[in-house]
Amino acid sequence: MWAAAAIGVSHLVQSTRAGAMAGFGLAGVILLALVLKYPFFEYGPRYAAATGLSLVEGYRRIGRWALWLYLAITLSTALFVQLAVVLFTAFLVKLVFGLGWSIPVVSALLCGLCAALLAVGRFPFLDRLIKLVMALLAVSTLVAASITLPHADFSSLSLWPRAALSGVVPVAFVLALMGWMPSAIDISVWSSLWTLAKDRATGERASPDAVLLDFRIGYVATGVLAFAFLALGSALMYGSGQAFSARGTEFSGQVIDLYTQTLGGWTRPIVFTAVLTTMFSTTLTVVDGFPRAIDRGLRVAFVEPEGTSAYAGTGRAYWGAIAILSGLTVLVLAVFPGSLTTMIDVATTVSFLTAPALGYLNLRAVTSDPVPREQRPGRALIALSWIGLVVLSGFAVVYLFSRFGWSG
Repeated sequence: MWAAAAIGVSHLVQSTRAGAMAGFGLAGVILLALVLKYPFFEYGPRYAAATGLSLVEGYRRIGRWALWLYLAITLSTALFVQLAVVLFTAFLVKLVFGLGWSIPVVSALLCGLCAALLAVGRFPFLDRLIKLVMALLAVSTLVAASITLPHADFSSLSLWPRAALSGVVPVAFVLALMGWMPSAIDISVWSSLWTLAKDRATGERASPDAVLLDFRIGYVATGVLAFAFLALGSALMYGSGQAFSARGTEFSGQVIDLYTQTLGGWTRPIVFTAVLTTMFSTTLTVVDGFPRAIDRGLRVAFVEPEGTSAYAGTGRAYWGAIAILSGLTVLVLAVFPGSLTTMIDVATTVSFLTAPALGYLNLRAVTSDPVPREQRPGRALIALSWIGLVVLSGFAVVYLFSRFGWSG
């Protein structure tokens, strides 16, 4: 589930663009993001497995201010993220099926289909579908990357982002790349909720060791695929004089071509299936994730008394949030269609700027009293957390100063 939410726009779009723009020059940026953000993602399933609570309850136990801060960040970013994910998926649907329908119409159908699947199948269906989709994408991407790597030019490989510092790649893109690499920290909360939902569906509580092993396998997979997409963009587009289009339909076609140029034209139907199902699974997890978190946040804030520990699933606020976010997504895409890459950069940058606050809340929650000492992170992981908070906060401050031209 976590991997399905993470492997989407950040990989298919941002990693591939990074390879096309700078070759392997941004490999260090991707690696840095994967390492520095790891603890904050792990703390979601760790907290749920150790306490039987979600991170939402963890935030409330820190203090009401922490819960309200999380809700404010979630409510202010949910629409941006869903817009970017649904928009790219809609372009892929139009390309794969050759539809002449408008983007708002396709987006409405996508959101409606996701809501219907969640209503009929609930969490068990979501969990089974995701496993199949991830296996399909992983195999096709790794095969394509392995074929291109022997022909790739590794002279651009650098752990230091020279391409950004020299002006070859805009600094804003580098920060946007980090914003969703491997994903936004928001999904750590979703992960804690999905952990509890899985326990509820199976009727038994998974052990912390099993939950963390499952998460770590998914995290490593997202990292490997991030570099696979970087390799595809680098080997097939870097230095070729080609560049990705900002127009969604053309961009989608270029992504498909990266596979078929490598694997052969006969693989086009397989590639269509892999890429489209991957983005649809990401859309499905986003349509589920934000409303699930909003529902839980509102119930913890207004309904459930302090100390409540039973996870009761989703309520009416969940379906209300799905309806409102889906309606706003279609409305915004109808009024402000914009370019695909611009909308994605906006969403990823917003996620990057809110990352330090959410990371800090996760660290506070997982080291608090409700978590048994033997289930808390070790000193090395806590130290990495603080390093991550300092670095991410520093980048955020630098971006704000450069963006708004503050001179003191």
